[in-house]
Amino acid sequence: MRNSSYRILSYKIKHSYDVKEFLDDYRNLLQRAVDAIWENIEWRRKGKRLVPLIPKSREFKKNLRNSLLRDWSYATHYADSAVRVAYSIIESWRRNYIKGRRGRKKPVVKKRFVRVKETLYVYRNKKIRVTVKPRELYLEFDLTRAWFKRRVEGCDLGELILKEDELIIIFRKPADPKPANKIAWDLNLLSMDGFCDKGWIRIDLKPLYTMHIAYENKRRKLQRLSKEKPKTARRLLEKYSKRHKNRVKDFLHKLTTELAREFRGYEHGFENLEKQGMFNNKRVHNRVISRQNWRQIVTLMSYKARVKLLDPRNSTKTCPRCGGRMKRLEGQVLECDRCRLRINRQLNGAINLYLRMWGFPPSPSTFHRVVTKRVIHSWKMHVKRGSGITLKGCEAHDVPPMNPEGDEANVCQGLS
Repeated sequence: MRNSSYRILSYKIKHSYDVKEFLDDYRNLLQRAVDAIWENIEWRRKGKRLVPLIPKSREFKKNLRNSLLRDWSYATHYADSAVRVAYSIIESWRRNYIKGRRGRKKPVVKKRFVRVKETLYVYRNKKIRVTVKPRELYLEFDLTRAWFKRRVEGCDLGELILKEDELIIIFRKPADPKPANKIAWDLNLLSMDGFCDKGWIRIDLKPLYTMHIAYENKRRKLQRLSKEKPKTARRLLEKYSKRHKNRVKDFLHKLTTELAREFRGYEHGFENLEKQGMFNNKRVHNRVISRQNWRQIVTLMSYKARVKLLDPRNSTKTCPRCGGRMKRLEGQVLECDRCRLRINRQLNGAINLYLRMWGFPPSPSTFHRVVTKRVIHSWKMHVKRGSGITLKGCEAHDVPPMNPEGDEANVCQGLS
């Protein structure tokens, strides 16, 4: 999702090597690196709070590497890998601490994994040989029969992540040229509303939300059973939790794949939504927010198409024509206090995000040129053909209510 000349692809393959001891030793090495960085953090007061300053001098990193190499019997480059991962962990903790999501508690490494640098493996004839101990122990992985070999033809190999029973392989390939078309998505509770040069696109997410509700009700029933049959309830909870996770993942993969195919060559703009800032003291509201898969949709789309994160602030409350403040009328209809534009709530958010993608501020001329002039004509053509402007699963003639001239909200302007 960053501006980069490469696209990142990752795949995993299973293995049967006994690497438990190696993973435990690397985890201990990584924790030592985290401890050393943590002990040398300098705390400075900024306003009413203390801000951590992480040591990053070349001398400190050199001494840290030398200390990690003591009693280390594996390849020395794993110490460099541990230093890099430790800094990544501390930086992640610092960002969350500044945002108020973490306390002054040292991070603890719990997962067992090893990040294998490019200097620690050889890739030749579609076979990977990972060095564990130089001239003593190597791990070999054959990719000649891998199911993804056609997808990675012409790609460069990046870092590897070794786990207890699998190897995650990261490939790099040149990114596609910058797309000429853009589409902005407004993520809502029961729908995804997009806006582009083709008009208003609405994706129905009710099946996904219904899936969450169904499995939540199953878990409640099983939790009542746990008092009488705890082992059976625990086994069934694990079974249905795994099934729920797999079904959601399958739904999102199919959805994002269809979007990438339908809008091939488009740059997709998504709201950069953070759930943690949406929670309040209402339990029902918090449950509704926790069920959403906004971040997962963005993550899956990021390696299927070009993605850009957008600031969601006031995207629904701002008038896309004059920049005034919108107020809610009946249902999903909003009206501008200044220019009296009436428009659907979801459509308004999608249009504002679309304008932000292009860098256009709200103005009557921009609204007429980018929204009204270009899109109303396409809506007319679609309605005349009787096809509508929506993707599969939506209703035909799902034309957005919008009245640039201040007519009634339920009248589709210029579409009769």
